[in-house]
Amino acid sequence: MSAVLSLILWLPVAGAIALVFVPRDRLGTIRMLALATSLLTFGASIGAGLAFDRAHAGAMQFVETRPWIPSIGVTYHLGADGLSLPLVLLTTLLTLLCVIYSWRVDARPKEYMILFLLLETGMLGVFLALDFFLFYVFWEISLVPMYFIIGIWGGPRRAYAAIKFFLYTLLGSLAMLLAILILYFNATPRTFDILALIQQQPLSRNLSLGILAFWGFFLSFAIKVPMFPFHTWLPDAHVEAPTAGSVLLAAVLLKLGTYGFVRIALPLLPEAFARLAGVVAVLAVIGAVYGALVAMAQTDLKKLVAYSSVNHMGYVMLGVAAAAAAAGHSELAGAAATALNGATIQMLAHGVITGALFFLVGVIYDYRTHTRGVDDFGGLGARLPVYTGVTMLAMLASLGLPGLMGFVAEFLIFLGAFQIYPTLTVLALVGVVVTVAYFLWAIQRIFFGPLNARWAALPDLDARERWALVPLVAVMVFVGVYPRPLVDAVNLAMVAILGLTR
Repeated sequence: MSAVLSLILWLPVAGAIALVFVPRDRLGTIRMLALATSLLTFGASIGAGLAFDRAHAGAMQFVETRPWIPSIGVTYHLGADGLSLPLVLLTTLLTLLCVIYSWRVDARPKEYMILFLLLETGMLGVFLALDFFLFYVFWEISLVPMYFIIGIWGGPRRAYAAIKFFLYTLLGSLAMLLAILILYFNATPRTFDILALIQQQPLSRNLSLGILAFWGFFLSFAIKVPMFPFHTWLPDAHVEAPTAGSVLLAAVLLKLGTYGFVRIALPLLPEAFARLAGVVAVLAVIGAVYGALVAMAQTDLKKLVAYSSVNHMGYVMLGVAAAAAAAGHSELAGAAATALNGATIQMLAHGVITGALFFLVGVIYDYRTHTRGVDDFGGLGARLPVYTGVTMLAMLASLGLPGLMGFVAEFLIFLGAFQIYPTLTVLALVGVVVTVAYFLWAIQRIFFGPLNARWAALPDLDARERWALVPLVAVMVFVGVYPRPLVDAVNLAMVAILGLTR
């Protein structure tokens, strides 16, 4: 039995515990220990990626199973496949980059780094857990550090944003707990093991109870995504969170919701999800178009990127809903797999691209201008050529320019979803057009035209900032030009998950 997943999962906790014993005035030690921990965790995840058998990406690998609370059927059960391992790599990479970016944080840096490492373990645990008890514990663990990160290091309205984030997510967690208990008490034998429950399908003969359980999962996952109309906590949290908090919130925490739909709701409650897929798809399209329209109305750059997340996660949920609607229809199996492949790759693309965009907003706001107003800039292209090039690349990737990562994901989503929900897919394309408009509008306002005299002496990206951005830019371009390795691995996992719905 391999222990590599436990190593990846618990290294950040070990680093956080070590930081507890470092004196507060040893700023260099605090930073280096946080960097070393996040670097080792990323290295371990790279090792797992290299050892991962891509030819069998649809099967769980590096599986660890140990009894934990056998009296109630709880096990310490971890595993990774072509769905979870890319998300693990995304999480460990972005946590490392957040530590690098946060090098200048001088307000309670010890507690700051401890919370980021604990947050990393919470997020990784959700992606790796194959037991509902474990899944729920890590789901809750990921909530607490982000609450404190927003509440302590956030902006002027940080208390309001942190409490709103906490209450929304807690409400969803209670709904998920109800759904888990429904599954547990209807299973024979009773177990919290996710794979065993999928094989057993305890609610397959009781559709009304299955629909009730689905709504429990739906509320929890939809709040986290967030889907319309559960999205209202997101702009406040993003605007008030420190830059690194916004990066992990958008790039990874939102993916816990979409991951839950694909890993749990789709294979565990296929009939209930198929019955309600139309509702989910309609809400997804509303979210995609609404997010794009509201983003276009923003003058605060951080709010613009925040609403672009609502827009792009709507596309993810359209792909997931289309796949759920096609479950059990063999003639639509190819379309379902294509839509689900696109949804999963969009999760990763959004994480990489939006993570980069929040870093870029932070670079200009935290250390240079202390303003995020789009109208406050102008002509920065001549003054900050490197910053301009990277920002324009990230924005073009986000709007789906061919040759960049975002295009691959959106193309697959629309290609698959059109065969299942043609009208809704056409409506969703309105969101794409508006996305192009608001990003091109932002590019024109910020980087072109006459240079605002206030910014005549602004410095370009320094070495630390480039280190935080270069890996993300490289992934955007590489996957955009050569998506096959990622698509092949994801496809095997999606075909396996869809195979469980038949």
